[in-house]
Amino acid sequence: MIERTKEIKMLETLLRRHRVVGIIGARQVGKTTLARLFLKNIGGHSSYFDLENPEDLSRLADPMLALKPLKGIVVIDEIQRLPELFPILRVLADRPKSPARFLVLGSASPELLRQGSETLAGRIYYHELVGLSLEEAGVTNYKRLWLRGGFPRSYLAPSEAASEEWRRGFIRTFLERDLPQLGITISSATMHRFWSMLAHYHGGIWNSSEFARSFGVADTTVRKYLDLLTSSLVVRQLQPWHENISKRQIKSPKVYIKDSGLLHALLSIKTYRDMERHPRIGASWEGFVIEQVIRWMGFMPEECFFWGTHAGAEIDLFAVRGSERLGFEVKLTSSPSVTPSMRIAISDLKLNRLFMIHAGEKTFYLTKEIKAVAFSSLLKDMKRTGKFLP
Repeated sequence: MIERTKEIKMLETLLRRHRVVGIIGARQVGKTTLARLFLKNIGGHSSYFDLENPEDLSRLADPMLALKPLKGIVVIDEIQRLPELFPILRVLADRPKSPARFLVLGSASPELLRQGSETLAGRIYYHELVGLSLEEAGVTNYKRLWLRGGFPRSYLAPSEAASEEWRRGFIRTFLERDLPQLGITISSATMHRFWSMLAHYHGGIWNSSEFARSFGVADTTVRKYLDLLTSSLVVRQLQPWHENISKRQIKSPKVYIKDSGLLHALLSIKTYRDMERHPRIGASWEGFVIEQVIRWMGFMPEECFFWGTHAGAEIDLFAVRGSERLGFEVKLTSSPSVTPSMRIAISDLKLNRLFMIHAGEKTFYLTKEIKAVAFSSLLKDMKRTGKFLP
């Protein structure tokens, strides 16, 4: 087991500030383990309800009666299975000098947990838990993390074959059981085909028309598929940034499979050797590095964008917070160099700094504004970058 110390400290901070905290994330990403480690760490009064456990469901037959007398930290796992609890939590959270704080765990975004967003508006803070990060796994293990992804059971599996088998099982269970539990009625075969096709477009610009032709449905239908996988926290859409400049800019998002291990399972990549030979290795590297940068820098989803022009200039990741603007280019190369696209981005977007993250071993400045950062020293070299760090 890898103890997620940083996430535990984050939980402690959030529960001091908020009476209800929601931890969201894909299934099997480690939410339950994190909650149990957190309770063990803090000690004191606590209660735990797992809504996939029939005994706990029975205990909550009358939720007000069961929850009202509790003190300390109350954890409710798999909250999406019992959305009628949200109004009860609103009442309990509004009590003056409430003796309890609530930690709810859910396998979907707040948009899919719509009742929670509506009834607990202003009372709940959502924090997304993603897979193991480069910081948690260790930089020296980055190849394993890249191939297997960040789901703890996949990363810690005894062999590459066992890891790949677990990920294939996850995909099947996710499509056949988890999505229907969220009220999604699209057939698992259709969603599997869509997800597999999306994996081949990983790191590319979304094109509704192309997907719609392949499926023989309307553009709005395939867009719905994309948004469902995004809301289920297995796909990332980097929204396009629009600047008031003369150039024609791309207005469609870039799409990524969030976990590199799931991407490789969908692409039938089983070993590191398979990955090195695959034509999508560059796109896989790009998505993997972008996820690590977003995690390490503490970027919020609303601060992350993709920028590109129809003339070919683009930035893989454009982060904006207040007046500060940072650009990130990701290349699977050991010999980084300045490109015309980078110079255009610095000029048009008025970047404070642009980072070229590469697979070589040295970190150095390419120009005054452009720094080539070796991925092997990413955590060290990006530690004091700007105002973005929490």
